[in-house]
Amino acid sequence: MRGDAMTAQLTEPATRAWQADPYADALRAGQGPLYLRRHDGWLLPLEVERWCAEPDAADATVLARCTGPVLDIGCGPGRLVAALAGLGHAALGVDVTPEAVARTLRSGGSALCRSVFDALPREGDWGTVLLMDGNIGIGGDPGALLRRAAELTAPGGALMAEATTADVDERVEVHVEDGAGGRGASFRWARLGTRALCDAAETAGWTPYDTWQTAGRHFVHLTR
Repeated sequence: MRGDAMTAQLTEPATRAWQADPYADALRAGQGPLYLRRHDGWLLPLEVERWCAEPDAADATVLARCTGPVLDIGCGPGRLVAALAGLGHAALGVDVTPEAVARTLRSGGSALCRSVFDALPREGDWGTVLLMDGNIGIGGDPGALLRRAAELTAPGGALMAEATTADVDERVEVHVEDGAGGRGASFRWARLGTRALCDAAETAGWTPYDTWQTAGRHFVHLTR
């Protein structure tokens, strides 16, 4: 059961972090450098330029699989939401960062500044839900996120999720930084490879339908 305490635990630290200056500034500029840094010093470069560009060939393979109204969780600057709208889909992005929502709106997409764990429009009626660009990590608890996605999706609907290229299943504490001294608060994150993502999805009530790789990115298609 989803409760206020669980919602706050999963979302409040990350919300504060993604609203912090390094991330918002990078979106405003449309470019990095920007990183997630783990406590042991490991860095994950964030692909701000790709997020702020038009959908690429890998994105197109996801867009082609979308049916019905589409909800993009953690939509960032909105490239997929805008593209879906252009393809005739009813599409909505949700993101906790005001600058991300503002960019989505400027690009012609629709978006709300809200956590996925907040009340959302059309709950239980979305034909397709998206978790792209590492967003399976939101909240640091993939099981809770996948269960929430199931609540949002219509019976027979689909979830398109992007997995990391490595065969990993990890829960970590990270912060956002820009490589020039700017950093946000620490928050919980997760990284799942294809196998781990499919296992977590099945536990959360999803059925793996297909997996594919293109342009160095890995994707999973799940059904309700």
